[in-house]
Amino acid sequence: MRQPIHTVFGGAQIFRADIVEKFRDLSLESLAHHAPDVATFAAAFGFSDATLAGSVYSRVRDKLLREPVEDYRIDFEDGYGVRSNVEEDGHAVAAAAEVVAGIAACSLPWRLGIRVKSLGAHERERAFRTLRLFLATVIGDAGTLPPNFVVTIPKITTVNEVAEFAVALGFLEREFGLSENALKFDVMIETPQIVIGADGRSPLPQLVEAGGPRLIAAVFGGYDFTAGLGITAAHQGLRHPSCDFARNMMLAAFAGTHVRTSDGATAVLPIGTDTAAVHAAWKINYDNVRHSLASGFYQGWDLHPAQLVSRYAATFAFFLEGLDAAGARLKNFVAKSAQATRVGTAFDDAATGRGLVNYFLRAVSTGAITESEAADKSGSTLEEMRGMFA
Repeated sequence: MRQPIHTVFGGAQIFRADIVEKFRDLSLESLAHHAPDVATFAAAFGFSDATLAGSVYSRVRDKLLREPVEDYRIDFEDGYGVRSNVEEDGHAVAAAAEVVAGIAACSLPWRLGIRVKSLGAHERERAFRTLRLFLATVIGDAGTLPPNFVVTIPKITTVNEVAEFAVALGFLEREFGLSENALKFDVMIETPQIVIGADGRSPLPQLVEAGGPRLIAAVFGGYDFTAGLGITAAHQGLRHPSCDFARNMMLAAFAGTHVRTSDGATAVLPIGTDTAAVHAAWKINYDNVRHSLASGFYQGWDLHPAQLVSRYAATFAFFLEGLDAAGARLKNFVAKSAQATRVGTAFDDAATGRGLVNYFLRAVSTGAITESEAADKSGSTLEEMRGMFA
């Protein structure tokens, strides 16, 4: 299944059926105001290649026009705040009603879901109450859930929580007449004890079996993770060495499984009328996204419409920069019948061949290049690439 480039999180109290349209308008407004031309855009992100800057700029603008939001999570946790039970009940029903309106108008993003509160002792009952109210309203009024619907559970601390939630979703499927495994969920990796236990072992690999086919993704929460380690606020951030440690543990645990990985959000927002300040915030997010991509995380969080500019700029530039070189190496690799080959100073064996194939498959799936561009540069179709190491 397609993996979205990003997930936007927004408080449940502000969710509306036209959220994609709003994000489109606000992200394009930010681009037009703070980077009205290629030269300004290039300066904001540090592009020295004018041709690359022009290509990235046009693709970013096209993406914002065509599909600004790929995945959206209606948030009842940190982005929602502390509210009374009466308020949350009302917002659960109201947000669900907006989803029903979005289904009717075909205005929702490709993937949509909700983030409930944690399964800790003090929030467990509230988490399940919100989820049940939301599902009852959407299914009761629309007769169906939106396509690719997913539930996010934050701050997991034990494998048992994941197993319990998978079982609970099974009960909800039967309660609302849904097919088996219709309710998917992702988990947030943001507590130190779920990354490595007191016995020195990591619980992460066990999450795959505990969640079963309902568990589709694991999302890294860098700020809660670093806070849990006692790191002060001034030094918290996605590029802290402890975050690299946690992400590497996640990659190793979920490699070869059906569970996808996603990185967290940049807390510095590109807002206001000061273009220099917006450019600085864009660059922070751009560098964070580039770091995530180089680390093998092809999805991350966004919190504000203006962050979409830097999200897509970083993603598209990451793949476009190395396109010609990767194409030449893959062509040569295929021509040598998948034996070890050398192009310039780069030596390619089967392992790097797989890396080159992954590069092109990811470049197409993110929208950085088209299928025809991939075939032209690499000399192989996507179907041929998928079969090379099957």
